[in-house]
Amino acid sequence: MKRRRVFPLFAACVGVALIAALSGCGTARRGAAVTGPQEPPTPQVALGQRVFDATCNGCHPGGTAGIGVALNNKPLPGFVIRRQVRWGLGAMPAFSEEAVSDEELDALVAYLHWLRGLDPREAALEPSE
Repeated sequence: MKRRRVFPLFAACVGVALIAALSGCGTARRGAAVTGPQEPPTPQVALGQRVFDATCNGCHPGGTAGIGVALNNKPLPGFVIRRQVRWGLGAMPAFSEEAVSDEELDALVAYLHWLRGLDPREAALEPSE
């Protein structure tokens, strides 16, 4: 039984360490809003944009720092973003599957990749939880 209790704590510590390490890898766009082409290239990216606007934009306006940290300078891989959304960290709440479905979460990751100029299809190729 004790092993089962240790793993979630270990996984959380590794996640926090990874996020802390990668947060120092920001770009010069630290305070600038993320901008990209006006029209999302795929229906999945369009869904991700709607999810971001409805769920994330209140704390991360346009990808910049607001109540939450800036997202536009965090080169986090999709699986880390998924973990952050599901588990939360610090002031960020966790979002259950009822609040943000797995399909919406995948679309959100694809949208964030697209905003950073990455191929949104690569978001689906990353390891998931």
